[in-house]
Amino acid sequence: MKQLLVFVKKEFKQVFRDPRTLLIMFGLPIAQIVLFGFALTSEVKNIDILISDHSKDVVTTEIVSKIKATNYFIVHEKTMGDQEIEKTFKGGKIQCILIFPDGFNNELIHQGKSEVQIIADGTDPNTAKTMINYLTTILNEYQLQKFPSSALRYQIRTEPRMLFNEEDNGSMNYIPGVMALILMLVCTALTSVSIVKEKELGTMEILLVSPFRPVMVLVAKAVPYFILSLVNFTIILLLSVFLLHIDVRGSLLLLYAESALFILTCLSLGLLISNSTNAQQTALLISMMGMMLPTIIFTGFIFPLENMPWILRTVSNIVPSKWYFIIVKAVMLKGLGFRFVWKETLILIFMTVVLLSVALKKFKIRLQ
Repeated sequence: MKQLLVFVKKEFKQVFRDPRTLLIMFGLPIAQIVLFGFALTSEVKNIDILISDHSKDVVTTEIVSKIKATNYFIVHEKTMGDQEIEKTFKGGKIQCILIFPDGFNNELIHQGKSEVQIIADGTDPNTAKTMINYLTTILNEYQLQKFPSSALRYQIRTEPRMLFNEEDNGSMNYIPGVMALILMLVCTALTSVSIVKEKELGTMEILLVSPFRPVMVLVAKAVPYFILSLVNFTIILLLSVFLLHIDVRGSLLLLYAESALFILTCLSLGLLISNSTNAQQTALLISMMGMMLPTIIFTGFIFPLENMPWILRTVSNIVPSKWYFIIVKAVMLKGLGFRFVWKETLILIFMTVVLLSVALKKFKIRLQ
């Protein structure tokens, strides 16, 4: 144990002497959690919309005021003809146009109905549909407030509710996935160069002639990164709670335990990559680029796994971040206990044991 502690101390010093390692360990996760937390959201905000009001009556003025009161749109007002609409969209600034026809209020009062036209830029279909839904909801709410359907014999109204996300916080959709992505990339990348760095620097001979057994070398290499990764996870968690306003509804201890297990899985994968390569650039390329796409595609936080063909859903089962993503959503967002995530926990334990075993088998005790 004394020899192990000496080796671990040496590894800590080596980590803190390397600015690039510190940048990957702490700088990259902070940048990713901030950028992804605010950039990755299903909400549509600050969309430039043009309102062409040909009626300019009390009703249209009130509707325009309600639209301005939301944070979904940046409202521009200009009365235009049909021939100017396409030219306005080609300008690229306006993404939606709401047109009130002449005599809108009079038709509403005397005929009991009136129409508005919503034209959206269809080059981004998802955003266009979202904008139309937002405007339709605002118009319907105004209609119910101003002209209650008390005369109707039957009336069906919907009352939507976002379970586990009453505030409709868009960051909640992505933060668990971003946490899995950050830990997967950072932990794997750092440990992937730990062994191969010794080979390149020519210090591998010293390790091989030392009384250390291969398993102790791997443990000593992993311990500093494991401790620093837990510190890293704490920083990510604090940013999520205080900057992105996401509450931890489940057991904090369970969340830390599951995160520690996932970190071990990532470190094991990194050690396997490090033992299987002979150059730091190759190890970083495999760990960063090779793991980024599977994590993004097969975790499920951006692309729903249910929509994929069965063969791709089967492939996703070998990606560790998928199981950690499920655990974080259950514990952090839903407040569930261990009995709801024990299957995923067993899968991560199995992956960790397999990866460590293969990494130990790949560790060469003779230089070629």
